[in-house]
Amino acid sequence: MHRILFALLLLTAPVAAQTYRPPFDPSAHKGPRSGPANEVAVLGSVHLSQLPKRFQPEALGPLLDKLAAWKPQAIAIEDVSGAQCAELRRYPDRYADTVASYCPDTAPARAATGMDVPTATAAFQKMLADWPAAPSPAQRRRLSATFLAAGEQASALVQWLRLPSAERRTGDGLDTPLVERLTKLETRRDESLMIAARLAARLGLERVHAMDDHSADRMTPKADEAAYGAAIQKAWDNPAGAKRRVMGEAAERNLSTGPGLLTLYRAHNAPGIVRMIYDSDFGAALEEPSPQRFGRQYVAYWEVRNLRMAANIRDMLGDRPGQRALVVVGASHKPYLDAYLHQMHDVRVVDVMPLLR
Repeated sequence: MHRILFALLLLTAPVAAQTYRPPFDPSAHKGPRSGPANEVAVLGSVHLSQLPKRFQPEALGPLLDKLAAWKPQAIAIEDVSGAQCAELRRYPDRYADTVASYCPDTAPARAATGMDVPTATAAFQKMLADWPAAPSPAQRRRLSATFLAAGEQASALVQWLRLPSAERRTGDGLDTPLVERLTKLETRRDESLMIAARLAARLGLERVHAMDDHSADRMTPKADEAAYGAAIQKAWDNPAGAKRRVMGEAAERNLSTGPGLLTLYRAHNAPGIVRMIYDSDFGAALEEPSPQRFGRQYVAYWEVRNLRMAANIRDMLGDRPGQRALVVVGASHKPYLDAYLHQMHDVRVVDVMPLLR
C-alpha cells in the first residue's frame, strides 16, 4: 500500500509543481505601521544618445520641472557603480566587453588624485558623512575629483554643476584633463547626466546612486555568437515589436519642444506599453525555439540584471529609511523594477504618470 501511495505521489508531483503558489506574499505585508514609508517612482526613459539629431536638450526643461516638483530626496540611475566596475575588471575573460561598454577609465583621475577606485570610494563616503551644510568651492572640486577617481562620473557632474560658473576650474584634485572630461559630461546626451545629475544639482542633492548591474553578463562562445544574435533578432521580429516601433516613431516627431518631449515620456511610461514591451521582447524570446535555448538564456540574463538592480535600489533606501526616491532607467526595465520593488515590505511604488501631467 505504501508503495502504491508513493507512486501516486510521484505521478502527481509535476502537476503540483505547476499549480503550487507560495503561501507568503511579501507585498501583502507592508510596513512600517508608523513613520514615513519609502516611496519610489520609476521613470522609464528613452536613451537620449539614441534620439535623432532634432532632439534639443533644452526641451528637457518641462520634464525636469515636473520631476523637481515631486522633490525626490535620492536619485538612482542606470549606471554601473565604480565599485562593481573595479570587480568586473578582475575577470576580463568574462567581462572585457562589459567593462569597455559601461565602465569609464579611472586612470586619469587616479593620476590626478593618487587614489584607486576602492580608496576613492571610501574617501567620498567619508567626505559625505562629514559634509558641511555650506561647502566651499574647493570642497566641491575635491569631492568631484574623488567621485571621478571612484568611477562615479554622474555624481562628479552633480558637484561640478553645483559650483558657480566661475569656480568650475582646475584645482583641488581637478587637473586639466579632468576639467575637460567634466565639461564634456555637461553636454553628453545621456539621461543619467542630462536628467538625473542636473535634477540632483537643482534639488540640492550631493550625488546620484549608480544602481545598474552587469554581473550577469557573460561572453557568448565564438562559435555561438552569430547563431545567438540571429535567434534573438528573429524573436524580436513580431507584430508587437512593429507596433512598438510605430508608437515610438510617433512619439518622437516633435523632440525640439518641451511639450513634444513630455509626450514622448508619457508614451514610454503609460500602463498600456507594459504588455507591448513584454510581447515584443522578453515574451517572444522566452518562446524562441533554438536547440541551444538562446532566448531563455537572454531572459535569464534580463531577469537577473533587473533583480540585482532592484536590490541595489532597496539597499540605497535602507541607508535612510523613509526616503522619496526617483529611479531614471531605460523604459524596458521599468515594468520589472516596478514589480520587483513592489514585493519589498518597506517600499511604496509610486505611479509616475501623474508626475508627468
